[in-house]
Parts: sequence; structure tokens; C-alpha cells
Amino acid sequence: MSDVYLALVHYPVYNKNMETVATSITNLDLHDIARCSTTYGIKRYYVVHPAEAQRALAKRIMGFWQEGYGAEYNPDRQEAFSRVKIAVDLAQVYAEIEAEHGVGPIKVATDARKYANTIAYSELREDIENNGAPILLLFGTGWGLLKEDVEKMDRILEPIYGPTDYNHLSVRSAVSIILDRLRGH
Repeated sequence: MSDVYLALVHYPVYNKNMETVATSITNLDLHDIARCSTTYGIKRYYVVHPAEAQRALAKRIMGFWQEGYGAEYNPDRQEAFSRVKIAVDLAQVYAEIEAEHGVGPIKVATDARKYANTIAYSELREDIENNGAPILLLFGTGWGLLKEDVEKMDRILEPIYGPTDYNHLSVRSAVSIILDRLRGH
């Protein structure tokens, strides 16, 4: 069984005009994705942002739930935040995973757009269950990861579709659906 990691990327990502931007870290993304990551056995949830002020905000929010009153009030939240790590960039994430495993992670992009080399959930689920190499799932905030960055990944996971053509989900919803497809019973 592979260790699975998750990275929520805030830069570089697209805005609605397809311009490269940095998005803000949100309280909901921290809480909800940490809880989902814990539920589905994600080894570490990385929140990636280059701005020190944004990383400090995330640490302050998490600190409330990891120490003192917040930790006493809601021990489940404390457990969920124990898997979260704040990172400056993806290079830091890749290096930490490689240092832990002796091999770099298989990098898997998620996107609402379909690419020529997109893989099915069943294929990635099989890799997780049988491969043994660490796997890093990358999620973009805003309007998603840059196309050129997605195309550099080892694998690209197919988009989420329902019975309609609409597939612009919040990143929290997308993470939940994808983790359930990959790790759920």
C-alpha cells in the first residue's frame, strides 16, 4: 500500500480570467480538507503558499485547535490538524516526501479539464493499493493549477462529472469526492 499525500496549491493557479495568481488560504479549506484527509488516511496534507503572511495565518488558525482551549474543546480537530503541514512551494513538498521515502512521489494532478493522458480513478486506486511508491495528489485553488504544471505531472486524474456538463466544484468538494473514489469502501 502506498502512502498518499495531498497538496493544496495556492500559487501558481489561475483566476477566472485565466491569469496566474496566488489565492488566499481559507479557514474552511484548512478545516474541511484536514478532516477529510484524516478520514481517508492521507499521510500528510500540505498547504502550499509562498506568502509568509498567509502561512502565518494558517499556522495561527491551526494552533488554536492544536493547543489550549481549542484542543480541549475539540480533540478530533486537533487530530485532523496533526496531519497538516504548511509549505512555501512544491519543491519543499517533493523534497520532504523524498527524504522520508528515499524516492520522490508519483505526482498526480487533479483538474476540472480533461487532458490527453488522463487516467481513471480505478487505475490510480490500483496503484495506491499495489505500487508502494509514495503518491502525491495535487489540487489547485482558484480556477485550478496552471496547464503547463498539470502537463508536467506523472499522472493526471480524470475530472469529476455528474449527470450534467457543470463541473466547477469547490476544492473541498473535489477533495472529498476524489478521496472517496480512491480510498473509500
